[in-house]
Amino acid sequence: MRGFNSGGLVWRNPRIFFPLVILSVVALAAIVGPELSPYDYDTVTDAALQPPSAAHWCGTDILGRDVLTRTLHGARISLFVGVLGATLSLLIGVSWGCVAGYVGGAVDGVMMRVVDVLFCVPRLILIIVVLGYLDGHARLWLESAGQQTLGPTVRLGILLFGLGAVQWLTMARVIRGEVLSLKEREFVKAALLLGQSHFKIIVRHILPNLGGIILVYLTLTIPVVILEESLLSFLGLGVQPPMASWGSLIALGAQNINPINSFFWLLATPAAFMAVTLLALNFLGDGLRDVWDPRNQRD
Repeated sequence: MRGFNSGGLVWRNPRIFFPLVILSVVALAAIVGPELSPYDYDTVTDAALQPPSAAHWCGTDILGRDVLTRTLHGARISLFVGVLGATLSLLIGVSWGCVAGYVGGAVDGVMMRVVDVLFCVPRLILIIVVLGYLDGHARLWLESAGQQTLGPTVRLGILLFGLGAVQWLTMARVIRGEVLSLKEREFVKAALLLGQSHFKIIVRHILPNLGGIILVYLTLTIPVVILEESLLSFLGLGVQPPMASWGSLIALGAQNINPINSFFWLLATPAAFMAVTLLALNFLGDGLRDVWDPRNQRD
């Protein structure tokens, strides 16, 4: 891929470097922060609704829990869901697009009509339907097995699958178009003449030439997944207690905002962390797209 050796553009480009630094700081804070904090993220105390101070940098919530600690712990869930959900959508989209573009013909037509039909369904409604169907079956199974305590963990897994299973449509279209172009290139035709199998041609010759596009769309899909998880959690359909994500924390903060007493820190802290992370991911994706877009290359 030319982007990796184009005069070090990937690492020298400030539109890539600074977002990477911000994301690294956020990820490190999410991993280390809750462990270094003197407060536990779910321990109820008497220090309810205290404003930001030296003891609690971002204040406390209605149950006396440190908001900064809970926000950093929520970052683990949000980033985990974002990365794994986007990775699942990437695997589905790349596989679907590669098969459709490489095989072509009637197979391509049927597969892309499926994509068109799914595009016509509002994405949020599709996610809610998938979550509702899987969550209902999971609850019945947990009750029959006497494992109700695993409910939040199972719900998180269902959320991951549901978000990843509906985010692959754009990736499939993009990959299919690139494969249609690549399979007509000379190196692919030469590999066919040498007797290589279609699977080896896709894995060894086509996929390596899609690496830049795949990475760009992965960085652009992660913020979409994080945002949709936050929206679902805000609506009470996502992460369930005792787990917390940025979306559920924002929902709790919004419930405590009123004209009489504005406990702004409950909403501002998780919202600020989420906004900075989403902006960094979008800037990173745009920067990578500029580097790897052939139209931006200069001979």
